[in-house]
Amino acid sequence: MRILVLASLFLVVLGIASLVVPIPQTETHGIKAGAMTISVPTSHGERVSPIISAVLIIGGIALDLARVRFGLLTN
Repeated sequence: MRILVLASLFLVVLGIASLVVPIPQTETHGIKAGAMTISVPTSHGERVSPIISAVLIIGGIALDLARVRFGLLTN
């Protein structure tokens, strides 16, 4: 049942990382006049909702507790 330990650890780490690390997004804004195009790339980072991060962390902890509760301990 090592896979349950890895899955719960992955969910907790992903939840914590989603609180800290923004997801980068790049957009290009510009105008076109005839054959000439002027554009400016802009980039910014958006964070994941804290609710989603909390669900990931709680899900990882619940998976680990369920593993212990139902006797699926690893050797």
